[in-house]
Amino acid sequence: MTAGTGRTLPAVQTWRGLDGVPSGWGRCVVTIGVFDGVHRGHQQLIARAVAHGRELGLPTVLITFDPHPASVLRPGTHPARLTTLTRRAELVAELGVDAFWVLPFTPDLARVAPDEFVHELLVDRLHAAMVVVGRNFTFGYKAAGDVAELERLGQRFGFAAEGVDLVTEPLGAAASSSTVTFSSTYIRASIAAGDVAAAAEALGRPHRLEGVVVRGDQRGRELGYPTANVDCGEHAAIPADGVYACWFHHRGEVRPAATSVGTNPTFEGRRRTVEAFVLDAEEDLYGARVGVDFVERLRGMDRFDSIDELIAAMDNDVARTREVLGL
Repeated sequence: MTAGTGRTLPAVQTWRGLDGVPSGWGRCVVTIGVFDGVHRGHQQLIARAVAHGRELGLPTVLITFDPHPASVLRPGTHPARLTTLTRRAELVAELGVDAFWVLPFTPDLARVAPDEFVHELLVDRLHAAMVVVGRNFTFGYKAAGDVAELERLGQRFGFAAEGVDLVTEPLGAAASSSTVTFSSTYIRASIAAGDVAAAAEALGRPHRLEGVVVRGDQRGRELGYPTANVDCGEHAAIPADGVYACWFHHRGEVRPAATSVGTNPTFEGRRRTVEAFVLDAEEDLYGARVGVDFVERLRGMDRFDSIDELIAAMDNDVARTREVLGL
């Protein structure tokens, strides 16, 4: 089921590794990319691939990579992660993808020439009838392959290839001459700035952090606001410090939450945390895997001179959360 919705998720096969494709796999339509975020641009691309698959009566296979190629091509860097692989699989399943193939992105894979990449993965293993990619797609050693090269190789190996244009929209209601391209880079920048509303617009849904609830300093409990301290793991795209109106997902249930991101400056904190106060809930969540959807930033992370001022601000955060979420 999709986390927090109670809806039954369409079945999707998940394959891992170069040898993950089942034996006897027949022809299919393929789309390739990191697809971190599965944002509106990705959704358009995937929908195009799925539509071709249905027209041809063939399954659709989505190829993604782990870790992010940038972390291998530029060691020491790693783009903030918008979606876990599990969440990515859920989202593409909802779009009609039949198989989700996770390939390990390694230095060896990065050195594979474009024609070898196509022959080994798309032809020998998947028997692709059609390959649908973004117009800016590149592949192979030093990104030497592009859409034109993919089309040329398709003619050589017997599959069709199509490049899909990126999704762009006007930036702001009155900005007729300025546009924004919906990309994972744009969404990461929006999240880092705390503009979770802009991120949601590009994603087509609120940005979600997922993780396990761990024990924190437990100061919230002493203040009358017990929080779930969510460990989001390494490289997660955590919004800028502040307080946010959120939806909290746990075991198929969705509840409102006022979520604090930051170091708790009132208490001289140093460690950055994500702490969700789940409204109208009292159960012990320690050890639970949860999701937090960020809807709107309510304020920055302020330092208060007294506990009474902090509690008053938290009271207001909860009231604003109810207002923003329409409760």
